[in-house]
Amino acid sequence: MTKTIFYVMLALLTGTCWFWYGNTGAQIAEKSALVEKIAEAGDPDGKQAALESEIVGLEGQQTFKGILLTFLSAGLFGVLFAVHILPAIAQFFTRSVYDSGEKVEQDVMHHARSLLAQGEYDAAIVEFRNVIVAEPGNRMPWVEIAKIQREHLRDPQAAIETIRAAIETVSWQVNDAAYFMFRLAELYDEINGDRATATAILQQVIDLYPGTRHSANANHKLVEWSKMGEGVRASVEREDYRDQANLAGNSGGGAA
Repeated sequence: MTKTIFYVMLALLTGTCWFWYGNTGAQIAEKSALVEKIAEAGDPDGKQAALESEIVGLEGQQTFKGILLTFLSAGLFGVLFAVHILPAIAQFFTRSVYDSGEKVEQDVMHHARSLLAQGEYDAAIVEFRNVIVAEPGNRMPWVEIAKIQREHLRDPQAAIETIRAAIETVSWQVNDAAYFMFRLAELYDEINGDRATATAILQQVIDLYPGTRHSANANHKLVEWSKMGEGVRASVEREDYRDQANLAGNSGGGAA
């Protein structure tokens, strides 16, 4: 709604400026013709100088209006080109390059991505949800919604709920299901600091898809986290040891 009002206001302002510019030009032409007639008659009433002065003033106004009109027209065209024409051209060339009978992702999510580019995040989420309804086996709209919630709306908990909903409401192929489970584990670990839940999710990947690359990747991540935990524990133990040694040293010095 805000975007539409902006377009209308900019178009009205540009149209008004065009009208002013044209009207000033008509006044200049009219007065110039009158000056020529007066000059031919010998200017008996002494009006020529005043008219020529008015023409100079109108020409100055027309120059200013021309500059303003140039900026407004360029702004209106630039907005329309960037928001509507350029995405349409990109879509046309995308279809030309990838026209192989397969569905192109940009086709079904073009409007949603356009809204995202304009910063209309809530409207973009609505459009991505429409894509989910139209193509329930397409994981990309789920991913885009979670990304918007996490990065643009600063609502990581909503991103977690979106990924969980994707896992729980759709029967995914193995690759897609594993992908969502890895993303969910990352969100729990990186955003919530809940490595226990993240570990349980990766262990579920290992149990559900044994012998696959997904299981191997999950196991590798768990080993990595385990080593990191051992390093942290060792560091804490060293700090505790130093504290105890310092305490013992201070006690010994006091006894002496």
